[in-house]
Amino acid sequence: MIQKKICLLGASSVGKTSLVKQFVEGIFSEKYLTTIGVKVDKKSLVVDDEEINFMLWDIEGSDRYNVFEERYLRGAAGYIIVVDQTRASSLIEGLDIHTLAKQVTSCPAVLAINKSDLPSTWHLSAIEQDAYQKLFDLQFTTSAKTGEHVDDMFLALAALLLKDKKNDITAE
Repeated sequence: MIQKKICLLGASSVGKTSLVKQFVEGIFSEKYLTTIGVKVDKKSLVVDDEEINFMLWDIEGSDRYNVFEERYLRGAAGYIIVVDQTRASSLIEGLDIHTLAKQVTSCPAVLAINKSDLPSTWHLSAIEQDAYQKLFDLQFTTSAKTGEHVDDMFLALAALLLKDKKNDITAE
């Protein structure tokens, strides 16, 4: 079995904890509890007959009062930047976190545009959307509430990590 550390990063209240809960337990709670520090959950997946165990690090939200801690990314195989499509400012904060993360790691990055069950308030041009997509290895529009694309996102990340592992082996 392969074990991989995956970090979930983003501004406060974008739905990082809810995405983890939906993926690990298949549930959504309307109750909002702020994550303090890090909460770690585990979930095993099977991709291409290979078992992969995700250690999901749900990291407290970053904002102007609480700066992103790069040290949480040590040993990470990938990270997910979670943004809230009902708050355009969360995209800017997420891109800032992504820029900081890329300074300390080269692992794959996923953009999760969360809360797809609610109307989007973003007003991005096609050029802006294309530019943001190019910054990430994968991008998904998710809903922690309905479960839309949550499993798909984690499975795609697992497949990408397994593919990268196989490429590393063939390159040696």
